[in-house]
Amino acid sequence: MLGGVVISARDWFWVAGLFLAGFVALLAWGYRHGPLESGVRRACVALRILGVLSLLGCLLEPMATRSRARPGANLLAILADNSAGMQVRDRAESLTRAEVQARLLADGPGGWGDALEENFQVRRYFFDARLHSTRDYGDLTFDGRASALATSLRSLADRFRGQPLAGVLLLTDGNATDAPQGLMDPTGLPPVYPVVIGQDEPIRDLAVRSTTVSLAAFEDAPVTIHAEVAAGGYAGSLLRARLADQDGQAVAEQTQRIPSGDATVNLRFQVRPTRPGVQFYRLRVGAAEEWEQFSAPATTTEATLVNNDRLVAVDRGAGPHRILYVAGRPNWEFKFLNRALAEDDQLRLVALIRVARREPKFTFRGRVGESSNPLFRGFSNQAPEEIERYDQPVLVRLGTRDAEELAGGFPKTAEELYPYRAVIVDDLEAEFFTRDQLTLLQKYVSERGGALLMLGGVGSYQDGGYGRTPVGDLLPVYLTTPTPAAPPASGLQLRFTREGWLQPWLRLRGTEKEENSRLGTTSPFHVMNQVRGTKPGASVLAVVEDGAGKSHPALVTQRFGHGRVGAWLLGDLWRAGLQNETARTDQDKAWRQLARWLVADVPDRVQLDAQRSPEGAGQAIRLEARARDPKFQALLNATATVQVRFLGVPGSTSGPPAQVHQPIQLTLEGSLTEPGLYEANYFPRETGAYVAEATVVDADGRTAGTATVGWVADPVADEFRSTRPNRAWLEALARQTGGQVVAPESLARWARNLPLRAAPITETWTFPLWHQPLVLLFALGCFTAEWGLRRWKGAA
Repeated sequence: MLGGVVISARDWFWVAGLFLAGFVALLAWGYRHGPLESGVRRACVALRILGVLSLLGCLLEPMATRSRARPGANLLAILADNSAGMQVRDRAESLTRAEVQARLLADGPGGWGDALEENFQVRRYFFDARLHSTRDYGDLTFDGRASALATSLRSLADRFRGQPLAGVLLLTDGNATDAPQGLMDPTGLPPVYPVVIGQDEPIRDLAVRSTTVSLAAFEDAPVTIHAEVAAGGYAGSLLRARLADQDGQAVAEQTQRIPSGDATVNLRFQVRPTRPGVQFYRLRVGAAEEWEQFSAPATTTEATLVNNDRLVAVDRGAGPHRILYVAGRPNWEFKFLNRALAEDDQLRLVALIRVARREPKFTFRGRVGESSNPLFRGFSNQAPEEIERYDQPVLVRLGTRDAEELAGGFPKTAEELYPYRAVIVDDLEAEFFTRDQLTLLQKYVSERGGALLMLGGVGSYQDGGYGRTPVGDLLPVYLTTPTPAAPPASGLQLRFTREGWLQPWLRLRGTEKEENSRLGTTSPFHVMNQVRGTKPGASVLAVVEDGAGKSHPALVTQRFGHGRVGAWLLGDLWRAGLQNETARTDQDKAWRQLARWLVADVPDRVQLDAQRSPEGAGQAIRLEARARDPKFQALLNATATVQVRFLGVPGSTSGPPAQVHQPIQLTLEGSLTEPGLYEANYFPRETGAYVAEATVVDADGRTAGTATVGWVADPVADEFRSTRPNRAWLEALARQTGGQVVAPESLARWARNLPLRAAPITETWTFPLWHQPLVLLFALGCFTAEWGLRRWKGAA
């Protein structure tokens, strides 16, 4: 730490000044008539003056003052890594990182450990999945399943809060499993002095660094699994990747050439699960020429085989998802739609079709404007809007759950409508609905998060009178037109827009060329609904081109509140399925993919999520259940329980069978920050697949719903995600906390100099500068240099 210089013998200033002045005068007179050149003469004078100044300075007795840590007053923590990742052996090294660290910690007498003990109160710790206290590091086993480095540093800072902690000496490779993307808030941490264990040279190893799962409505491959593989030391080799289901059967396999010695290879698998709900897949990567190493691990040349496998959880939902179809008349669209969805066991189509409009069967002599049967006048005090008309339309219900469903026609309350995940309106005018039902449909999309699709037809859009209704407000197109627009010419050809090509559910072929070929052979359409334009924020996914080359929007979608809305403006989509058998198959597939897109991401009354808990280290899982009442408002005062089952390691013959593990019952506690949220932490103890099922019961004892979620606990895979030391992160941590990175061979020098760095408790340290041998050596050096310079230039 910085200090200053204090002059003790200030009374000798005048003596030193007089002596210096006389010496300079005598020196100038002596060199005045010398044979030396002017430049050499000035150098000699300067050297003599410097030598005399250093000796005269001793008369003043200068004292240096510095601050240093008071011996024994400050604390210092030593934190060592005990994770399994330390068992990696670096390239061209005979010792593993664990052995290198153990040698550093087993420092002998007089080493860096004793130097620290002389000035600090040393506290020793090690970490794996959590922080541990130790006395001499003899209990290190290097088998920890996680590296909770960030959590351990935070625990040390909290443990010594308010105490004089001078710093933390950290011995690790820096591969923390609790710092996502290497992010950590250093606020409140003491100075950290990392000792990086391991070499920066790439190790011969293949590791599955990360996996992500994306779901789509594309029927041929609705699940896409992306994997990022770190390849070190395998330049030019052939990487083989195998994806197996939870029964161990291979579902996909691919190979890629590794471009360089330290590269990242991206893998992409498209699979179609055979069962609904939660499923698990096992991804394995390795060099093609070394694939036998998995059956004979002793023959491997990799640093470790632990990171070559990764379990992946896929949840497509249990279903079946119910869709309400409402039509103004029997038509071809319903025939093809119903036939297509009947082949999907995850979709259920419930139809309400009007087969006859309102038409009075008798004429009663009643009062003017009376629409109810006058024979029943006076039998009840019903409101006029609640009196059933005697000229009601004739409706047919198909696919209903029981005789009560839709018995009163289209739902009139949220409790009746909200159980459906999507609503399709086809060829039905707005007058069919009451004003309250139209408002209910808007709330169904915006508040409940449902999906609404309107198909084209005689009674749809502007012709159906939706222009100034709540449903017209949520549609992605403007319906009102200032002047009647001429209908487009016949022979309309369907084309996808740029945004449409990005939607997997809209495509029926694997490549753009094949899809364009299919669209080119599709039968032209002839019925098109005219709109004034699309609304801001809407996406035009498909257009039709008429014979004049003019484009018209055909399929438009947008988000509305929590839900989504789609508008098919074509009125004769059924034509696409009449051409031949291939066209019929394509149309069925198109309807199924459209239906899956509608029901995707639509929330249920009970939703269960599993994610890494921010409050726990390693593999701690936060289970969150969100519950809603029949009106999809937050459900309060409910009882939420979760049953967690361990399934072992799917696709592997090793490990205990899943049936020997009894399910664990947890009770979720209500959140203090979000109504309707119930949560709990779960700490998995085994490596493998887990499935949790939540059941929510309301305050009246009725079951609100159930939900299932699956996840994978694979701490060893996270531990070995990277085998190279994370030096950059440790350097950033040291810089942000005011510490420094210490090389292993510099530990002794660092330990001696540490008391001179900033510390909570310091003392002033004073020592004489004039009593140093360097002062005399400097003066003698100046005189010797002056003498040597004169002799060199030929002067006596």
